[in-house]
Parts: sequence; structure tokens; C-alpha cells
Amino acid sequence: MGKVMLHNTRGKDDVERASLAFVVANAGLTAGQDVTMLLTVDGVWCATRGYAAGLQANGFAPLEELIQKFVDNGGQLWVCGACVKPRNIGPEQLVPGAQLVGAAAAVEALVNGAQTLSW
Repeated sequence: MGKVMLHNTRGKDDVERASLAFVVANAGLTAGQDVTMLLTVDGVWCATRGYAAGLQANGFAPLEELIQKFVDNGGQLWVCGACVKPRNIGPEQLVPGAQLVGAAAAVEALVNGAQTLSW
């Protein structure tokens, strides 16, 4: 099994890119890969309860469904701890399955061979 770490910095500001990140993440899970989604900058909002409700880019499934499918199918949803602070997002606001992580977790994944793709 390969390790993939996808990096999403987008939310409501670019629903298409945020959706595409989760489409690729779900495809990786379907292909049997170990997939981690790293959310940073405004992408951290995607891991908060209710944020993605009603967001849908043309040609894509609703963002909320894409995120839920990713978590339900065993994807690791990592949320940048440094990025939530200026946005006043607390752990109680995160969707089930989301995990606050520090930079060290991302660096460790990279050092251990995770292939990466960013939005």
C-alpha cells in the first residue's frame, strides 16, 4: 500500500479546488492507498461542522459528501493546529474523524515516503 498526503488550502474561496482535493483523496482510498488529507490555511474550515453544507462546485458532488465519504472510508483528516488558532477554531468544532496535528506530523509523513499533491 502506498502512502499519499494531499494538501488542501481551499474552502469557500475556491470550492472547485477544495472539492477536487477530496475527489482525488477518495480515489486514492478506492485504489487501496493510505491517504491523509492535510488541511492548512483556509482549508482548515473544511473540517469544521456545518462549514461545507450547501457548497458544491459545478460538476462535482457536494463538498460535504466528499468530506464525509473520505472520513467514512478510512481517510486521515489532518487539520493544521497552527492554522486553526488565528481562525479561532477549537477541537469541539471539528467534524468527527478530524485530528489536529502539528508541523512535525506532516514532516514525519514526508520523511517516511508519502507522495504529495497540493491545492
